[in-house]
Amino acid sequence: MAIIASTSGTQRELIPAGTYEARCYQMIHIGTVEEEIMGTKKSLNKVRIGWELPNELKVFREENGEQPLVIGKTFTLSLHEKANLRKMLESWRSKGFTEEEAKAFDITKLLGVPCLLNIIHKVSKSGKTFEEISSISPLHKSLTIPQQINPTTIWDYDNPNMELLESFPDFIKDDIKRSEEYRKLITPNEVQVNDNDTEDDLPF
Repeated sequence: MAIIASTSGTQRELIPAGTYEARCYQMIHIGTVEEEIMGTKKSLNKVRIGWELPNELKVFREENGEQPLVIGKTFTLSLHEKANLRKMLESWRSKGFTEEEAKAFDITKLLGVPCLLNIIHKVSKSGKTFEEISSISPLHKSLTIPQQINPTTIWDYDNPNMELLESFPDFIKDDIKRSEEYRKLITPNEVQVNDNDTEDDLPF
């Protein structure tokens, strides 16, 4: 099992590559952030989805006992036919979306739902090894999975829980705090959301 140094100077143990039984427990609406894609800046609405691996337990803090390993993935909040979120959902459902379904699908329906995650290791341009979810599929009927261990977590801008926000890892907090929705939340009279260049306008 590899031990990889992170940019913070601490060491983090990667989840070994392989296929795992998992359950979706976390949904974080990051908001609209600017990204550069192939030299072009775009404003994209992002969501981060988190899964726990209830059969992969580890003691992170003695006072908490064994807890499941967790992994997350950030998607553009879009069900456009080419969007990664749509591809992931269709693989998970083992069926495609109808045009009507794709117009407005409540992704919080994923919370509590089991699946199989295929996790791979990749190397960044800086030479850092990291883990990534390469595919998601439904849990086979012959497999069983323990009950959910972590509490269900939802963070959104309809009912923002600032205490919960501060409990997130720094990289998630940083993404949220640079979003247009967050800036509008804390300075509602100073920020105008730019709707240009978004991937689509599906009503989530």
